[in-house]
Amino acid sequence: MAYPTDLKYTKDHEWIRPGDNAQVGITDYAQKQLGDVVYLELPAVGRSLKKGEVFGTIESVKAVSELYSPVDGEVTGINSALVQNPESVNKDPHGSWMITMKITGGQQELIDAAAYTDLTK
Repeated sequence: MAYPTDLKYTKDHEWIRPGDNAQVGITDYAQKQLGDVVYLELPAVGRSLKKGEVFGTIESVKAVSELYSPVDGEVTGINSALVQNPESVNKDPHGSWMITMKITGGQQELIDAAAYTDLTK
């Protein structure tokens, strides 16, 4: 799997597409570990998050996993279409953003696609 180079990654298998309204989702590696995703719980818009803080849960037929904020910031949006159709994460994990955030800090530990590829070998 070639990981998109426009994204930054965490060691917890989340990705972030930096910008004014940074998009956050889970990686292809994460969705493969989970299996078929059946449920997604996301935070309220306006919630402040610290890097590493749990912002929601993702449930598959195998397990329930927590979702961790890759940066400090404020939730500016949630992908309600993804909540209605959580299985989209399995089909297009890097195109299926979960939340958007206004980043306020905590970006220093994000890794690039090459480093994330090495991490998941």
